[in-house]
Amino acid sequence: MVRILATLSIVFWATLALSNTAEAQTAKGIAIVQASEQGGGVCLAETPEKGFACAIKRCAVNGIRAQDCIKTQWCHNAGWTVDVFLQHNEGVHWHEASCGWATKTAAEKAAALMCDQKERQYVVGCILVQIYDPNGNPQINN
Repeated sequence: MVRILATLSIVFWATLALSNTAEAQTAKGIAIVQASEQGGGVCLAETPEKGFACAIKRCAVNGIRAQDCIKTQWCHNAGWTVDVFLQHNEGVHWHEASCGWATKTAAEKAAALMCDQKERQYVVGCILVQIYDPNGNPQINN
């Protein structure tokens, strides 16, 4: 009886491990690239390599060179993602992303914190530009 229970226990744990491995292989991450002052690209994929290749391809349109598309972020699992535009009091501006959030509300709170001028006194402008759902779909229509 002990051997049967031990065997069943091993089978159970092995099955659980295999299902977790399958989940990890099918789960998607989000790749974000930016071309300074020009644009960017976002893609969901199973691996960073595939994600960045896709995001660079999306970035390199309308005259933007692929080499100008810089890999800036990878999150696995993608979760909810926010893209925030910020401007420094000296005029420089840039985008920041925060990804992997479990809910849209949590992602929006992260964006609010990124724009909190009490935390970042040097920021004179900040706006939430885009929210992506866990499937990579943009939620803000521009």
